[in-house]
Amino acid sequence: MCSKDNHLQVPDLSSPFRVGGLSFRNRVVLAPMSGVTDLPFRQLAWRFGAGLVVTEMVASRELVGNASESWSRLKSSGIDPHMVQLAGREAYWMGEAAKIAADNGADVIDINMGCPAKKVTGGYSGSALMRDPDHALSLIEATVKAVDVPVTLKMRLGWDENSINAPLIAKRAQDAGVQMITIHGRTRMQFYNGHADWDAIHAVRDVISIPLVANGDVATREDANEILQRSGAEAVMIGRSSQGRPWHAGVLASAVEHPGAAEIAEIVAEHYGMMLEFYGTDIGLRHARKHLGWYLSRFAPQLAAQEKAAIMTSTDPAIALSGAVAAIAAGCALGEEKDAA
Repeated sequence: MCSKDNHLQVPDLSSPFRVGGLSFRNRVVLAPMSGVTDLPFRQLAWRFGAGLVVTEMVASRELVGNASESWSRLKSSGIDPHMVQLAGREAYWMGEAAKIAADNGADVIDINMGCPAKKVTGGYSGSALMRDPDHALSLIEATVKAVDVPVTLKMRLGWDENSINAPLIAKRAQDAGVQMITIHGRTRMQFYNGHADWDAIHAVRDVISIPLVANGDVATREDANEILQRSGAEAVMIGRSSQGRPWHAGVLASAVEHPGAAEIAEIVAEHYGMMLEFYGTDIGLRHARKHLGWYLSRFAPQLAAQEKAAIMTSTDPAIALSGAVAAIAAGCALGEEKDAA
């Protein structure tokens, strides 16, 4: 079903948009994904033309407590503008963490009220905050008051189908000084099941005047244009569709062309090396496995399960990388042959 405003012109994905005093180079945003959008992945996505990239969520209290993982997630390494997502359940720690992030180069602070993971919601953070809008607003107000940079908010439609309160929270967040809102078109209880409800996001558009970003199941340029039309949003955010292809946001925004077989193999090799350098060999090997798995699933579907497992579990970086690159090159070649047939 199309929204009631389907006659309105859909924004051009390649055009810039503004949040506060900042200009973002296009309207395709890479979602913050824990365990995925670390610094190496964000650097690649940015280089390939994503309009905006967001850090993995940084736990506010842990950042204030000087936890090494939080500081690792905070790094930008030249990505401009630098957008940091903070998670927490107490206003004081959110405000203090926001100050630290801003003092260390954050140009935008995003508040996580959308994560559905049990380990996050069990600590009354992430999407669990949507169960108590008054408490959620206390965190938003503390964050906005703590910094001079724009504060944004990412959330879901609600906790469950009986508590769709995103419009209510969005309006209150705007009144508290939030300058952009991102909505994932599912409730927390849906996790990632079913299909995101793009039309439901429009209820947020109806009550706010600040920029709105629509998120959920955007995999193609056609998806991106449709979610913009049905939600009334100014920009789209992509998440899982970028796994195994860090260039995907740039492709959707027409910033780059989809890479060919040889370039994909080169990107995989570069990404692997970046992860080993960033984390160190032992930890880097573990973090890189899931990325190799996504690359292999997308570009080497012909690979037998045993061969794939051997590549992903190898403790020798050279062997793992050479096996992955060879399999991806072969898979891309097979795909090109099928396309030509």
